[in-house]
Amino acid sequence: MPRKSTDSKTYRKPPKPYADFPMFSHPSGQWAKKIRGRLKYFGVWADPDAALEKLKRELPYLKDGKKPPLVDVSDGCTLRNLANAFLRSKKRKLDAGDLSPRSFRDYHKTCETVLTFFKKDRRVDDLRPDDFEEFRASIASRLGVSSLKNEINRVRVLFKFAHDQRLIKETVAYGQSFNRPSAKALRRERNAAGPKLFERDELLMILDAADPVMRAMALLGANAGFGNTDIASLPQSAIDFESNWVQHPRPKTEISRRIPLWAETIAALREAISKRPSPKNEADANLCFLTRQGRPWVRVKSRTKTVETEGEDDEPETAIPIDALSQRFSKLLKRLGINGRRGLGFYTLRHVFETIAGESKDQVAVNAVMGHVDTSMAATYRERISDERLRAVVETVHGWLYSSAEGGAA
Repeated sequence: MPRKSTDSKTYRKPPKPYADFPMFSHPSGQWAKKIRGRLKYFGVWADPDAALEKLKRELPYLKDGKKPPLVDVSDGCTLRNLANAFLRSKKRKLDAGDLSPRSFRDYHKTCETVLTFFKKDRRVDDLRPDDFEEFRASIASRLGVSSLKNEINRVRVLFKFAHDQRLIKETVAYGQSFNRPSAKALRRERNAAGPKLFERDELLMILDAADPVMRAMALLGANAGFGNTDIASLPQSAIDFESNWVQHPRPKTEISRRIPLWAETIAALREAISKRPSPKNEADANLCFLTRQGRPWVRVKSRTKTVETEGEDDEPETAIPIDALSQRFSKLLKRLGINGRRGLGFYTLRHVFETIAGESKDQVAVNAVMGHVDTSMAATYRERISDERLRAVVETVHGWLYSSAEGGAA
């Protein structure tokens, strides 16, 4: 205990060890500092070095109004260690084609969100249920219900990885508050947002205003239910310009697809390919579509750092997914003034195809064009679908779009 002066009732407080020492000696016998208007204590007068280390460790948390770790982070798996190990694993899956660029991008953003909120040097085994309750409230304040559900799912995947890879001994305890939104809440959000669909007049407006390349890509979306990655990876060899068919497996599922193309789509493809820039890389020479810089519209750009790291072992090469198609299409929608409804984008064209093609009353053929995974017993025994059924499906959409009569979108 600090001694009292013989001639005063005050403590003999020691001076600072050096002029810019960031704490002052408090009469309680501790080195202290006022943070966010509250006095915090970091160690006894006799050991200013230990007090300073504690201040450095806890200050980032206290400045943000958060609880500092209960354990010393000098040993054990930190969130930074976990995030980098997790992203290295996902990068290998991305390189092997087992993970889409979009999914990798989402995992990367989730890791950055976790590190920003909890701090990168926080130990994983120090996280408590009340931490996750506060984290959920933080992300729920800026995300919609569907996005919140997906973010919570990704966070759980991240921490499950920590236990599965033996980076931590015990599973993370989330408590009861880090729950996913209910199905009722998801339905309420969908009802409020309205249908994720382009009406007939909107789609015709898009096709009329688009440049030749974007028009060809949009027609593939409406005619064949192609998404962004489908189009960016489409080789010219997949298109039979004589019979007007495209045969190209869906990259996301590797489900084989054979789809009849409208005359309008074939004509637009011929024009777009004729205007295609020279490829930046020879590996992209057979692609139907390239950006002005000669690169695929959806691609992965490598960089040497992932989330903030220290040490060579923690700086693996990672990937930044680039979707120039979404960016260009969003600008077109904004220019046309039809981007007011939430969630509209190039991928909406798949919603259009599924919705309108369903009027053909042949869901099996619709699923085949869409490239959906069918796990039913019937799919196990089904060996093919006739060309007539596939034509009927795409012609249903063609009739809705190009008929002079009013179309009936759902």
